[in-house]
Amino acid sequence: MASNASKEVIDDLDKRIIQFLSHNGRMSFAEMATHLDVTEKTVRTRYNNMVENKIIEVVGVVNPITLGIKVAAIIQFRVIPEFLDDVIEELKNNPVIRYVTTTSGDYQLLAQMNMRDYEELNDTIKIIHQIPNITSTNVLIQLDVHKNSFEFI
Repeated sequence: MASNASKEVIDDLDKRIIQFLSHNGRMSFAEMATHLDVTEKTVRTRYNNMVENKIIEVVGVVNPITLGIKVAAIIQFRVIPEFLDDVIEELKNNPVIRYVTTTSGDYQLLAQMNMRDYEELNDTIKIIHQIPNITSTNVLIQLDVHKNSFEFI
């Protein structure tokens, strides 16, 4: 009988490489290798393997405030259950909505939005309220971000 034990996808070295990249995505393989006491080739090989296996994804992260996007909000949605997929698709098609997830609890969906000002927030909420099969929403305006990290690895 085959074992159902879970196999570790990445090891401690991979995790440490990810931690260095999460602090400075432009850190060279040579610099990481020095800190990790391994060869540059080892870091490069591990990095390429994680990218190839879709463990990490290389993306540019924009600071929205520098682009004039100063308002952030989280909206919780109650949805008629049989129309959940339809509402998700509608939300995904709205460009100011950057994140959509299903959740447990009183609200089935949560979305994060970023926009330039409160007028755009108001306009977006009006558009969202026109989406069929949403029975109620709860809008939370983000006032200040105190932590935003990727150190959970």
